[in-house]
Amino acid sequence: MTNRKSISRRTLVAAALGMGLAPAFAQRQNAQAASIEVWKDPSCGCCKDWVKHLEDNGFTVKVNEAGNNAARSRLGVDRKFGSCHTGLVGGYAIEGHVPAQDIQRLLKEKPSAIGLAVPGMPVGSPGMDGPAYDNRKDPFEVLLLTRDGGSKVFQRYAGNTKA
Repeated sequence: MTNRKSISRRTLVAAALGMGLAPAFAQRQNAQAASIEVWKDPSCGCCKDWVKHLEDNGFTVKVNEAGNNAARSRLGVDRKFGSCHTGLVGGYAIEGHVPAQDIQRLLKEKPSAIGLAVPGMPVGSPGMDGPAYDNRKDPFEVLLLTRDGGSKVFQRYAGNTKA
């Protein structure tokens, strides 16, 4: 009988620990299972590097090598927020070199918005980073694109260069 109680306690403790870890596991699984469709120019190297950044962070990526102007327009992203590639994930537009962690946060928080954008091509953002850029990181902002055509800062990156 002692053995039976001992097993029950072990089972109870294991279940309690498992329940504590379940939300973190589920969140990681959701991020890993997220699928993003990307439109880019076939010859753009930084776009390829950004796609690799997404894949390295658990995203499944479908790439369309047809440029991104039509996709940007169709998804409601104003040209003033434009960059060299456009994505669609979970109903949100992703414009430019948005870090994977910010896309994961967007999918978790689910704000009422068009999506995220990193206008231009800031050095140090995913796909615009690494040895080819002498590991320079300029400051940049990830913008949350609001449904009224505006934006607000979603995340700031300080960079490592002196202004």
